[in-house]
Amino acid sequence: MVSTAQIYKKIDFLKSSQKIEVINYIDFLLSKEKKESYNKKPKFGCAKGRFKMSDDFDEPLEDLMEYMY
Repeated sequence: MVSTAQIYKKIDFLKSSQKIEVINYIDFLLSKEKKESYNKKPKFGCAKGRFKMSDDFDEPLEDLMEYMY
């Protein structure tokens, strides 16, 4: 694994025009990573167990009783 300090040392030896290229490449890599994370589609059942519905979910609401009959 490359440490951040090693990267900084190598970048320090570059010309300013090359440093700009490095910055642009880093921005490219970061934008690519963001796009990949947005393209992931959820799989069926991925939210299983994350919420619980009340037992009376399907029961009619008291506020709407006058409109039902």
